[in-house]
Amino acid sequence: MLIVRRLVHGEAIQATLGVLLGFLALFAFFDLVEELGELGTPSLTQPGQRYGWPQALLTVGWLLPSRAYELLPIAVLIGTVWALTRLARDSEFVILRTSGLGPGLALRLVIGLGLGFALLTFVIGDYVAPAAARQAQLLKAQYRGGISAGATGAWLRERQDDSVRIVNVQGLTPQGELRHVRVYRFDAEGRLREIMEAERGQALPSRTWTLQQVRIERYLPDGAMQLDALASLTWPTELTTEMLQVALLKPERMGTLDLFRYVRHLERNDQNAQRYAIEFWRKLFYPLGCVVMVVLALPFAYLHFRQRALSAQVFVGVMMGISYALLNGLFGHIGNLLGWAPWLAAGAPAALYLGLSLAAFAWLVLRR
Repeated sequence: MLIVRRLVHGEAIQATLGVLLGFLALFAFFDLVEELGELGTPSLTQPGQRYGWPQALLTVGWLLPSRAYELLPIAVLIGTVWALTRLARDSEFVILRTSGLGPGLALRLVIGLGLGFALLTFVIGDYVAPAAARQAQLLKAQYRGGISAGATGAWLRERQDDSVRIVNVQGLTPQGELRHVRVYRFDAEGRLREIMEAERGQALPSRTWTLQQVRIERYLPDGAMQLDALASLTWPTELTTEMLQVALLKPERMGTLDLFRYVRHLERNDQNAQRYAIEFWRKLFYPLGCVVMVVLALPFAYLHFRQRALSAQVFVGVMMGISYALLNGLFGHIGNLLGWAPWLAAGAPAALYLGLSLAAFAWLVLRR
């Protein structure tokens, strides 16, 4: 069994790595083309330096782990289909079957392969890709003036005592400095009581922010408005720099633990956490897509074709991989719009394709 495992796993791993490298080269080219519009942008932190080819290539390099995480299940499917189809074409898989490799052992063999790829996908998606994506954002922030989430920045909500505070941060510099901070404070009845604006600030480890050039508008119960201007202010808050970075990053490029903490924060403050909850469950289920892909590829080993080329089978594998990726994204958007249970929206595509692959395997092996 060890020799069989080495043969099948070795062929599949070699083919998968080749497919993954090809995909990464293609998407790196697309990312580099997208960076062409940024060439020549002057640095806001290092006078005299401009965004050139070295910075563009470095940005593309930092994005490669995220691309690898996104492409691994498809590469696993195509690579495994290629390996199993080649073994079937050369009658090697037939020899393995006559030597005692039954359907149950074959299924266990590919599931072990899929679990190995699933572990690799989890490590890349949870540890390597988020850190690399954050480095790419920080690098580009030197030329854009900071990290920003669209035109309105990041919005966070925080309960404190008998009031609710809505915090808006327009951007975050590579050095961790907050830019253009606004805080709206509402009382228990939902009436606006205070608007605080600051040009810049710094989040400290002691659960406080130091704000500079502060302007505070207070709305008193008698209808009057009190205006204060301060050079600096120490403002207590539970919001940390990590929470801001999570809010400014795309959900799909966050780590699982960061997503879990952010979802808990949103739920504690009565904010809509559906999008982030779906992404959290997708993070948990996404590595298992590699197991689904290898099970989906297994029926190809039982097809009988001696003279046919591999291209048709690989094309079918590509189409199935693309359809899985599209359905995975589609279920996420539909679940967000219709308010489905996050685990259902995230896990339904994998469960559907796993059921189809097991049905195809049973039909080919048991019925034919």
